[in-house]
Amino acid sequence: MAGRRARTGRGWDASPPRAGDDTGTPRPRRGRRGRAAEPEPGEAPAPPRDEAELAREICLRQLAVRPRTRAELAGALARRGISEETAEQVLDRYDEVGIVDDAAFARAWVSSRHAGRGLARRALANELRQRGVDGEVAGEALDGIDEETEADTARALVDRKLRTARGEPDAVFRRLVGMLARKGYPAGVAIRAVKDALAAQSAEAAEFAEHIDADALADAESDLDTRRLD
Repeated sequence: MAGRRARTGRGWDASPPRAGDDTGTPRPRRGRRGRAAEPEPGEAPAPPRDEAELAREICLRQLAVRPRTRAELAGALARRGISEETAEQVLDRYDEVGIVDDAAFARAWVSSRHAGRGLARRALANELRQRGVDGEVAGEALDGIDEETEADTARALVDRKLRTARGEPDAVFRRLVGMLARKGYPAGVAIRAVKDALAAQSAEAAEFAEHIDADALADAESDLDTRRLD
């Protein structure tokens, strides 16, 4: 009531009226989580956002999570309905300023995944291909992993696993060769790494390793892979 203070359940409320209470000033409608609600019929709609601005925002959100290839960003823009022309313009600009650099991405990816997960060249090449890295660019990034490096990494992986491996030597041998195969190591590299590691582990394992013909097993695995491809 005008001129009188409103009474609440706890006493008299002497605070000034809020906008939209008794002053006649409407308070803005809010949607869920504080967002502005949709405009009423007849109200002027918000101006449409510039597509290039939206594309840049999408890219920056993607890059905040981890580095991305140009192909990954293009896919994210396409999924959000950004036109191909706008996507090309934004990504070309990002290429120019170095925000998107597939060669740098490939080098960092190879270094991280080889050192951290022990992945071989074949597995790394497959991952880069899935992320849209050009084959030539991927090849340059993989140049640092030669056959000797792969063999040393495979042996280190096997030695680490052998510390906790349990079971008969033949079962351990199959598990470790399978582990290396899943990481992309060629059959010959995997078999020789496990054989050498078993030979250095114990007398029983060494006796088993003596009967492993690494070359014959590698050839058999290669023939099997060929038949699968055919």
